[in-house]
Amino acid sequence: MRTLVYDVAADSGGAATVLQSFYEEFCRDRANQYVFVLSVFHLEKRPHIKVLNFPWVKKSPLHRLYFDYFIAHRLVKKYKIDQVLSLQNIELPRAGVPQIVYEHNALPFSEYRFRPWEAFRPWTTQQILGRMMKRSIRRAKKVLVQTNWMKAEIVRQCRIPKDRVEVKFPAVEMIKTAPYHLDEQRPVFFYPANASAYKNHRTFLKACQYLKKAGYENYEVIWTVTGEENEGIRALRKEVQRQNLPVRFQGSMQRKALFDLYASSVLVFPSYIETIGLPLLEARSAGAWILAADCLYARDCVGDYERAAFFETFDGEKLGQMMEKWLRE
Repeated sequence: MRTLVYDVAADSGGAATVLQSFYEEFCRDRANQYVFVLSVFHLEKRPHIKVLNFPWVKKSPLHRLYFDYFIAHRLVKKYKIDQVLSLQNIELPRAGVPQIVYEHNALPFSEYRFRPWEAFRPWTTQQILGRMMKRSIRRAKKVLVQTNWMKAEIVRQCRIPKDRVEVKFPAVEMIKTAPYHLDEQRPVFFYPANASAYKNHRTFLKACQYLKKAGYENYEVIWTVTGEENEGIRALRKEVQRQNLPVRFQGSMQRKALFDLYASSVLVFPSYIETIGLPLLEARSAGAWILAADCLYARDCVGDYERAAFFETFDGEKLGQMMEKWLRE
């Protein structure tokens, strides 16, 4: 069997991690042959693995579109490919062979539906790219997803048989930490997330406002944003400064420092769009207490974890009341 692995989108972050994971798996499979079609991400070729790089694809969306529709399918014929594994959420156009599609974009399947004036890019992903993804899923030989909730939603929304969707949990390295210990005098509430609107920092801020009105100041909140990422985050930072709330805009952190903080804080995770919600699993591995938005992905990750509790996604007051538990003790 000769498989073309298509992922010209991956260059860093989670997409690169997924690509690397498949590469390492296929390195061990010497019974089959693989052709990786990439843009700038570097992989070593092996006797049974060919790696083709096309960095010009990254020049613009038009270059990417041209490659998808007019170049890539020629590689399928040139290398006599038997099947395509697309790691880009959507099938390779005009491939002419059976395809396996790896779905890791949760937006089209999330229970939360964006409005165009609220966040235009997520809305277009749900309304335009989402429709393309669902059509692609219905045509695919097999669909790979990262979580059980994604499988359930794809089966339900795309109306395809369960046996065509396989859960393939990504390899995630958990770093060992010291035994979990929370400072009872000044507990820390930690939220590692980027500045996307659906990360829902606003609800966390409302919880802090509730605690201030209740007279609590003996705690600290740490966010992994700088406060300068976008207009929404800048507005939150101004509110924090104006109200003198105990929120620290830490910025990004090294992975070891991240796990050390899991082991000495309460993870608060109000995000309402995630495929996995990796920090939930990381905090769980460190034995941390977790307060999470009551969403499908969160229930899938830590619904059976005894130190996890859930709040309605936009209810900042409820979150604040839950945080009070550690401020009263």
